[in-house]
Amino acid sequence: MERITLFADVLLPLPIPGYFTYRVPFELNEEVASGQRVVVQFGRRKIYTALVRNVHQQPPKHTPKYILSVLDDEPIVKTIQFKFWEWIASYYLSTIGEVMNAALPQGLKLVSESGVVLHPEFTVNQEVLTENEYLITEALINRKKITITEVSKITGLQKTIPLIKTMMDKKILLIEEELSSKYKPKLETFIGLNPELLDDELKLREAFESLNKRAFKQLQVLMSLVNLTQNMASKSVDVSLSTLLKSVDATHAQVEALVKKGIIIKSQKVSSRLSFTDASKEISSIELNKHQADALHQLKESFIEKKVALLHGVTSSGKTEIYIKLIEETIEKGKQVLYLLPEIALTTQIINRLQKYFGDKIGVYHSKYNKNEKVEIWNKVLNQNAETENPYQIILGPRSALFLPYENIGLIIVDEEHDNSYKQFDPVPRYNARDSAIYLAGLHGAKTLLGTATPSIESYYNATQLKYGFIELKERYGNVQLPEILVADIKQESKRKSMQSHFSSFLLNHVEEALGNQEQVILFQNRRGFSLRLECDTCNWIPECVNCDVTLTYHKSSDHLRCHYCGYSTAIPDKCPSCNNPKILMKGFGTEKIEEELTRIYPTSRIARMDLDTTRSKNAYQQIIYDFENRKIDILVGTQMVTKGLDFDNVSVVGILNADNLISFPDFRSPERSYQLMAQVSGRAGRKNKRGKVIIQTYNPYHTIIRNVIDNDYMKTYKEIILDRINFNYPPFHRLIEIRLKHKDYRVLNPVTDELAQLLKARFGSRVLGPEYPIVSRIKNLYIKNILLKIERDVSLKNAKKELITILDQFKKPTLSKGVYIIIDVDPQ
Repeated sequence: MERITLFADVLLPLPIPGYFTYRVPFELNEEVASGQRVVVQFGRRKIYTALVRNVHQQPPKHTPKYILSVLDDEPIVKTIQFKFWEWIASYYLSTIGEVMNAALPQGLKLVSESGVVLHPEFTVNQEVLTENEYLITEALINRKKITITEVSKITGLQKTIPLIKTMMDKKILLIEEELSSKYKPKLETFIGLNPELLDDELKLREAFESLNKRAFKQLQVLMSLVNLTQNMASKSVDVSLSTLLKSVDATHAQVEALVKKGIIIKSQKVSSRLSFTDASKEISSIELNKHQADALHQLKESFIEKKVALLHGVTSSGKTEIYIKLIEETIEKGKQVLYLLPEIALTTQIINRLQKYFGDKIGVYHSKYNKNEKVEIWNKVLNQNAETENPYQIILGPRSALFLPYENIGLIIVDEEHDNSYKQFDPVPRYNARDSAIYLAGLHGAKTLLGTATPSIESYYNATQLKYGFIELKERYGNVQLPEILVADIKQESKRKSMQSHFSSFLLNHVEEALGNQEQVILFQNRRGFSLRLECDTCNWIPECVNCDVTLTYHKSSDHLRCHYCGYSTAIPDKCPSCNNPKILMKGFGTEKIEEELTRIYPTSRIARMDLDTTRSKNAYQQIIYDFENRKIDILVGTQMVTKGLDFDNVSVVGILNADNLISFPDFRSPERSYQLMAQVSGRAGRKNKRGKVIIQTYNPYHTIIRNVIDNDYMKTYKEIILDRINFNYPPFHRLIEIRLKHKDYRVLNPVTDELAQLLKARFGSRVLGPEYPIVSRIKNLYIKNILLKIERDVSLKNAKKELITILDQFKKPTLSKGVYIIIDVDPQ
């Protein structure tokens, strides 16, 4: 047989462009395939997990290193995924290695963990060793090798590298690299009858009789095992140890005694960490009203000609029921469905609704799952055609769910498509999941459905230009009326001194009425924490973050001032450090303060808060939503999380505590976002039995955005915003690329950004704006300056990006730009 030399182009999870070519050892020729993980050496000492992109016989110009080993029997990444990653890297100007790093779950990435071993020339001499050196050498004499993490634990030092370097210089230690896997399959103990007893009834009877005389509890365990298997005539069925112990309230010792007697056997099996639910409802039980049926028909007609459709349905119009019908039709064709949501909070409620109809066919993927659970979900999506137990046909999740290894997507639903949570900000790649979903659907030949009550300006514009199909649902399901939206004029109430803390009397009267009727209330404040800032009563000193140019927010639960950008926290000063005045006042309010004030005003009511601080744990969202659905909470205070598609049937009053903060934010998208937020949170009121009320607190009750929210007039808002976008060259008429530069010294940053801006203006002219400092001009001790590039729609964006990259490559070469971080954000939000 002819000896063939193969080479593999591999992808490394590093911010380096392109693929790297390695030589395949002859003995691995039959094992290496595209999509498999391999172990490669990169650089002198580093070892990485790489993904094979192509296998070929074309030798590179350089002398390639060998692949060290193959980790997978079958590919874990599909060819279509590589194409998707390559598009994201190209469009959003990142490297494909960065996309791989974001796409693969941590459990599938092996890490090169440094370990230390004793130097072969080292001889133990306690007199020349320090205390920490002696502790490490003693551990190595017993264990041969320890990791750097273990060195830290042994010595109690957080920074161990200086110590290790000293020991290496003394020829006490050597560094060794070991590749360690992060994914650990969950193993569970199972119990089964000894096969010899199954084949011999006499032996089985003797086993029962022996236990009957001497060990009654063991007899109970054996009888329970027989009952649980439900089949003694054929092949034995194993039962999990935990199930068996619970069935008769037995102990491990009693089971071990049966194992020693040879009556039962123990085995270890890989078990799923995921929970499963059976479908409890038939999809045929969903009865669409006339408006929903018409919308579904129009959607199907639209999908004949167009790949993307926008479903604009008012809040509570029954969009989810339409989604369910489309999902059913898609999976009946043997295709997969991806259902994207902007927030993890939404997945909790939606999954409960979908599982009633689809049971174990639906899986959830999001960041709250641990690394092992993520790998299990990855494998269930990957192995659609294999004999996998309960393979997922429907995946529900936030933007990270885009990267799962889909086989044949038939439909992608982007719910609440307007939400800016679909945009990844940090780290790279800074992709928009809505736009990326449309491209992914195109790769699979699938359809994309964008659903929302408040479409993004770009999506609505695309619909008006007939690029997308367009379907409207103007009526709420069950003829439920849209909420009555009322305005509380804070300026007038302050003059009359009728404000109680941060609540107008108008709002409190409606809250009291709702509570008296045993109805629920949602209050929205888009700031977490207790007080937005502290301020000296005399000199107006305000505590600021030492790392960022922002004021610190007071959090009462921890009794600390905290920065929401870098996490820095400090204690509250007893007196003003500037003038020694002991009187320091609290200014502004966040959700934590609202919660406390409400507890004082309504001491008998049950009040809860839903924001980032209260939902950090895995099941925190689920618990709060469950309690609110089951009316264990009377008033729910929250940030944006409470605005996004949640459905509660007993909410009669929604309060927006400070509408002016939303409207006055200095950003070209603030009119659009403030309308969307207020309209969405208003939609939580008055669901099934009663018309709800929304109270908007504002100093400017006649502001055009507030009037449009009151009138539920999206079209008027759209026309006003689109006119500004035309006049000032913003999306959807221009594409935006933001270049963000960072440096620890503003005296270095200023001339560097000026030079880059001049280079860009020489090529792009008036399309370049800046450089300018953003609102927060320093974060984590790095000063920031922004340059904005506006590209007309009829100009090739691809060519513009190529020229931008060429300019940036030239700019990076001079020593002037050394130490400056350059961040590119395509289509910034």
